[in-house]
Amino acid sequence: MALALLVVTTGTPGCLQPTAPPKPPGGGTRLVLDFPTFRDSISPILGAHGCDAGGDCHGGGIRGTLELSPESAKDVNYDFDQISQQVYPTLRDSSEILLRPLAMAAGGHPHPYKAFASKDDPEFRTLSAWVHAGVLQ
Repeated sequence: MALALLVVTTGTPGCLQPTAPPKPPGGGTRLVLDFPTFRDSISPILGAHGCDAGGDCHGGGIRGTLELSPESAKDVNYDFDQISQQVYPTLRDSSEILLRPLAMAAGGHPHPYKAFASKDDPEFRTLSAWVHAGVLQ
């Protein structure tokens, strides 16, 4: 009885001091792609194939779809952010930026314009190498 009275009047050890809340969960891993390579190699490839906003292709529209800056007002930083969202960090071979412009016969996804006939196309290989060179952090 004396022990129960002691616990009631003094509390139990460890319950008198508040504990620090747990740290919030981290954001997980993210893929860091190389901007200079994008600027110098990838952006020109996309422009050469008409992927920028010069026509009806990627000049805006439904939110969440790929939108690129127009040739007349090129914003490479904006384009880099947009293209980076088309890369799957852990399934890079399945990334939309690789499969949408690739011919269906070569394993591509449906897309009205096929920039690359095969995975052996030198420009496709440049794009793929850039995607695969990204670093998970």
